[in-house]
Amino acid sequence: MKILHTADWHLGHRLHEQSQVEEQLLFLGWLESYILTKNIDVLLISGDVFDSGSPSNQSLHMYYNFLMKLQNTNCKSVIITGGNHDSPGTLNAPKDLLKALSIQVIGKASEHIEDEVFEIDINNEKVIIGAVPFLRDGDIRRATAGETFEELTDKYKTALIHHYDGVAEHCQKINITEAPVIAMGHLFAMGGSVSDSEQNIYVGTLGHIGAEDFPAYFDYVALGHLHRPQIIGGNEKVRYSGSPNVLSFSEINYDKKVIVLTLENNKISAIADDIIPDFRNIERLSGTLQDCISQFVKIETNNYNLTPWIEIVLDEPHSINTDELKKEAENYTFEILKISLKKQRKIKGIEELLANSKSIKELQPTEVFKLKCKEMDFDLDKNPKVMDAFEEILQAVRNQ
Repeated sequence: MKILHTADWHLGHRLHEQSQVEEQLLFLGWLESYILTKNIDVLLISGDVFDSGSPSNQSLHMYYNFLMKLQNTNCKSVIITGGNHDSPGTLNAPKDLLKALSIQVIGKASEHIEDEVFEIDINNEKVIIGAVPFLRDGDIRRATAGETFEELTDKYKTALIHHYDGVAEHCQKINITEAPVIAMGHLFAMGGSVSDSEQNIYVGTLGHIGAEDFPAYFDYVALGHLHRPQIIGGNEKVRYSGSPNVLSFSEINYDKKVIVLTLENNKISAIADDIIPDFRNIERLSGTLQDCISQFVKIETNNYNLTPWIEIVLDEPHSINTDELKKEAENYTFEILKISLKKQRKIKGIEELLANSKSIKELQPTEVFKLKCKEMDFDLDKNPKVMDAFEEILQAVRNQ
C-alpha cells in the first residue's frame, strides 16, 4: 500500500494580489498524474485546502473537480482534515456525498473521538488513520471564569495532547491486526521552521507542542500548517509535507514536496519524498539599482510558460527613484511584484507603512499593533500579557 501525504494547498491564494490559479491548476494536474503513475492507494490532505473560510466558486470547482478525477486513478481512499484557514462548515457540507466516493472529511473536532478514526484495507494491507483536524480552543477546552492566561495556556495544551491520546487509545482498541497507525494534524510543532506566509494560529505559546508530545503508538504523524517540508524534533515519523506552491517570497529557496509512505507486511517499510515541479519561476533580486537591472537578462520563464514573478530588494543607503528600474523591466517578460529597501529604517510609522504598501493584505495585524505600541512608547517587552491579550482577541475574531 502507498500513502501520499500533502497539505496546505491554499486554493485561492494570491501572491501580492496576483492570482495563483494557474500554478494551482498545474499542481492539481501534476498530483493526479503522480497518483496514477506511482499507484498511490491513499491520499491524506492535512488541512488548509483553501486559503479562505469563504472560498470562491473557482476554488471550490478546482477542489471538487480534482476529487472527481481521482476516481479514474488507483487511489481508493482520501482523507481530508480542516486547517486554520478552512471553514469547517464549507468542508463538512458535502461530507456525506463524498463519503460515497470513499472520501472522508473531518472539518472540525468531532464530539465522539471514534468519528475521527478510519480503518482502510487495500490489497490485503491495512492501515488505521487518526484524522485530527485543526483543534480550535473552543472545540476542545471549556473556559472557566477567572482563569489566568497561564491556566488557559496549560489547559489548552493539556486538552490538545489529551485529544491525540484519545485518538491513539481508540486506534489501539480497534487494531486487532496490529496494523500501522497514522495520525494527521494541523498545528505548529515546536522546532519547525516557518515562512512569512503562515498565520499565527495560537495565542502566545498556546498549543505549541513538540514531537515527543504525540503518542508513541503512532507510526507516522502527517502534519500541516508549516509550509516548508521538514522533520520535527529529529523524529523521522513526525513530518510536515509543506505547501505545494510558493506562498511568499520567503519560500523560494527550498523545494516543495509530497511525502509517500510504503506499507508492507503490517509495517511502514519506507518514507520518501518527491519534489514538486516549480510551476512558476519566482525569484528575489538584491543589490544596487544597477546590479538588479543587470540581472534582468537572466530571468526566464520555465517549461510551464507562466510569467515569472520578481521581488527586488535594493541595497541602497536611502530611498531612491525606481522609475529607471521599472522602465527597464518593461523590456522583459517578467513582472515585478514588490520593491523594497534592504537597509530601510527598522521601525516605520503606521502612516508610512500604509503609504508604502501595495495592499492592506501585506500588513499583519500583530505588526500594526506592535508599531502602534512603539509610537505610543508602550513597552510590550515589559508587558507581555498585553501582547497575549491582543493575540487572544485576534484569534477569536479569526475563528468567527
